[in-house]
Amino acid sequence: MKSFLSDRFAAIYTRLATKVTTFGILGLAFCFLALIVLGWLCEEVWEKETFRFDAVLLLALHRSANPLLDRLMLSITRLGNPEFVVGTVVVGLGWLVWRHKKLESGVFIIACLGALLLNNGMKSIFTRPRPMLWQPLIREVSYSFPSGHALGSSVLYGFLAYVFARHYPQRLYLIYSIAIAIIGLIGLSRLYLGVHYPTDILAGYIIGALWLSICIALIKHFDS
Repeated sequence: MKSFLSDRFAAIYTRLATKVTTFGILGLAFCFLALIVLGWLCEEVWEKETFRFDAVLLLALHRSANPLLDRLMLSITRLGNPEFVVGTVVVGLGWLVWRHKKLESGVFIIACLGALLLNNGMKSIFTRPRPMLWQPLIREVSYSFPSGHALGSSVLYGFLAYVFARHYPQRLYLIYSIAIAIIGLIGLSRLYLGVHYPTDILAGYIIGALWLSICIALIKHFDS
């Protein structure tokens, strides 16, 4: 009986170790690929090169514009606006403090501040002008690359989804689905409104995902 239990435990441990190793390898592969794509985007933007598909995709998307979609996209894009983001951060941080989650609270602050610094720093370095393919419904005065809405929403909603999924694992798929939908729709709204190029959105998502991965790794490291 003892031997059977030992063998059973060893088999379970082996499967878990294999799964963790697989996820680790996939994670490293994703980060490596993301860095390659981000490096290419940064190089092209730094050299003031234009991406032909940027304008093509924006103009194709603009052909579907109508008053109903205008109102919908304006509402969605507010989910990534500074005033809404600050409110969400305060509520999320308050919930973590109330639950006495000191580690997650600290990393949440680091994640948000890091996203802000990355966004502002890269915008000031690359100084890419906003697209002017048509008269936009909103006016943005900052630079275009990378998209702060894409970067910030990836970190903010991605981090909150990770935290909620840890505490409510039975609703894991629902939580992550909602977060992915919000992040994706925010990026789409920026394209529809004509205030970002697709490459701005892509860069924002990549930077946000990489920074989010680092922050989650911090939690896992200190929580182990």
